[in-house]
Amino acid sequence: MLSRDKAEKRYSGVLLAVSSLPSNYGIGSFGVKAYEFISFLRDSKQRFWQILPLCPVGEGSSPYKSSSTFAGEILYIDIDFLVRDGLLKREDIPEYDFQQNVDYNAVSSFKIPLLKRAASNFDLNNRNYKSFLKISEFWLNDYALFETALDIYHAKTIADLPEGIKYRLPHSINEFMAQYQNEINFYKITQYFFYCQYYELKRYANQNGVKIIGDIPFYVAPDSADVWGNPDDFLLDSNFRATAVAGVSPDIFSSEGQLWGNPIYNWQNMRENEYRWWLSRLRFCINMYDIVRIDHFRAFANYYQIPSGKSAIEGMWVKGEGTRFWDKVQQVLGDINIIAEDLGGEDDPMVMDLLKYTDFPNMKILQFGFTGDTENTFLPQNYPYNCVCYTGTHDNDTSLGWYNKATTKERVIFNTLIRNNANCVSHDMIRALSKSNSMLCIIPMQDLLCLDSSARMNTPGTIGGNWVWRMSDDDINNENAKLLKKLTKERN
Repeated sequence: MLSRDKAEKRYSGVLLAVSSLPSNYGIGSFGVKAYEFISFLRDSKQRFWQILPLCPVGEGSSPYKSSSTFAGEILYIDIDFLVRDGLLKREDIPEYDFQQNVDYNAVSSFKIPLLKRAASNFDLNNRNYKSFLKISEFWLNDYALFETALDIYHAKTIADLPEGIKYRLPHSINEFMAQYQNEINFYKITQYFFYCQYYELKRYANQNGVKIIGDIPFYVAPDSADVWGNPDDFLLDSNFRATAVAGVSPDIFSSEGQLWGNPIYNWQNMRENEYRWWLSRLRFCINMYDIVRIDHFRAFANYYQIPSGKSAIEGMWVKGEGTRFWDKVQQVLGDINIIAEDLGGEDDPMVMDLLKYTDFPNMKILQFGFTGDTENTFLPQNYPYNCVCYTGTHDNDTSLGWYNKATTKERVIFNTLIRNNANCVSHDMIRALSKSNSMLCIIPMQDLLCLDSSARMNTPGTIGGNWVWRMSDDDINNENAKLLKKLTKERN
């Protein structure tokens, strides 16, 4: 475990979504620029690259509303590497003109036909592919079938599918597979492309002393292959509609609370099957990443449950699986490297007790440190070793954007405790985190580049304009590497 590092070494790294990398084709990929970014991290003495979920993006282009917790977003497949591997020809690639930020519709229109052409050129008898099919069988078959069925029947939800497919009747499934084998194969082949390119990149990262921090949401999307393939593990009615959904209770940030709409887990059934789905998910992720950040970890202690069709105000807090679940994880998977996103549960004894029991490092966000007094637990001087600190996360404004909108009180506290006359306030914040006692300091790339709110990754509760920020080609350079190395010198 990171938290059991006897020498109490202190590390640093960078938060950057794969989609935010530069590339020639409108969205970041596992291509040359990703390798350049890893070399940039190595040269700046960074030991970690934290990414956002790699699963297929869903509503609002969000990776937290995905059709599968196991599958990868095929838009991250690098086109030039498909040419390198003989699956495309250079002349297959049409002329293109993409804007700086990600336009998911434009990227899909450009890339999907190329991926279909590459898949049609792929040898289904490839030995490595057959091995991939075998080891991925526990999720890949359901995913490929589900996506193909949504395409064929123009369905938006599981409830829209024909009865035989919706309820997975063997005769209907077999008939569907026979009729649409080519379409099903496309989803399987492109997942093979995705994972081949990802693991090739991860090997390069590890060889250069950089570890990958992955990210998984606590909940899954209501209309996902996970729900379709494991309906008994969720609170659903007979038509696959959630009978209870997730959200957040009313608080100082929202008098109405938040209604997320994700189906609540059927924990009683999961207990009876010994958490089969969750253990498969965690085993998959610890094989894929060096460290796994679990979003909304506090829900293992207690979670907010809202009856379907009701407002968030009408929900209630329910006790989570807690130590019983993590005892089973320890028994089956042993020690695993987890970062627990506990935001919102800092004052909840059940959340704090579970963190203490698991010994997982939790998260500290510096932008939250300026609303009280000097005892605020989000201020760097108050960080324990066993935590991971950030200037902000993907759900926060950039640090410069935060400062530009800060209250007078927040600015006074910031200027008193953090301001160090750097050219940019975000660099003062990075330096302050670097000097803290936390085991790991993660810097959003936007803050290193000193960008304002226009580079914000996500604004929770809003639709449109999220998940689109992308670096420029010249942002990965020696000058920025030297700057990052200097700002985090306390940890080098």
